[in-house]
Amino acid sequence: MASYRVAVQGLGTTTRTHLAGFHTMRWIWIDKFLEFRSGQFAKAVKNLTLAEEHLHDHFPGYPVMPASLIIEGIAQAGGILVGEAAGFAEKVVLAKIPRAEFFGVACAGDQLIYEVTLTDLRHEGAVVDGKAFLDCELLANVEIVFAHLDNSRANQIFGPKNFVFTQQLLGVLDLARAQERAKRPGDAPPADGNGQPAGS
Repeated sequence: MASYRVAVQGLGTTTRTHLAGFHTMRWIWIDKFLEFRSGQFAKAVKNLTLAEEHLHDHFPGYPVMPASLIIEGIAQAGGILVGEAAGFAEKVVLAKIPRAEFFGVACAGDQLIYEVTLTDLRHEGAVVDGKAFLDCELLANVEIVFAHLDNSRANQIFGPKNFVFTQQLLGVLDLARAQERAKRPGDAPPADGNGQPAGS
């Protein structure tokens, strides 16, 4: 059993400089939401492929998804669930991980399913219970605590750019909503004379 503890503390100049780099990160550790129930639950999928460079180094000849990146994927799914519940009015940051248990490894070619449940939502933050599944078997069980930062406080620490909910990351939720709308009768784009959506 592995345990990870992460806390936002010592917000001096050194920490601000270190954290400022996060807004340039482009890594998205979830590919698609399979289910999203506002303020309650979300399910996301992450496909592992050798197109991801980190798998070539971890480890050569045996490409294993790092446990920390599985936690990050669960945290991204959980962070969107928490942020959406409050209308993305505040920045949501990972405050700590009280519990992280792993029961195996995931390799290139595998598909991970992340399930996150919002267990506590308050003005100051939220708690999410997260799980990762591989071939319908529990791979990881994680508890994540998020903190809410109002915009003035967040700007002091991180600057004005919202590195938490980037357009790319929120695009994963937008895609899920668009696909859900497309499934509803009458919401699909009109077809042209060939039975194809107009403009295709």
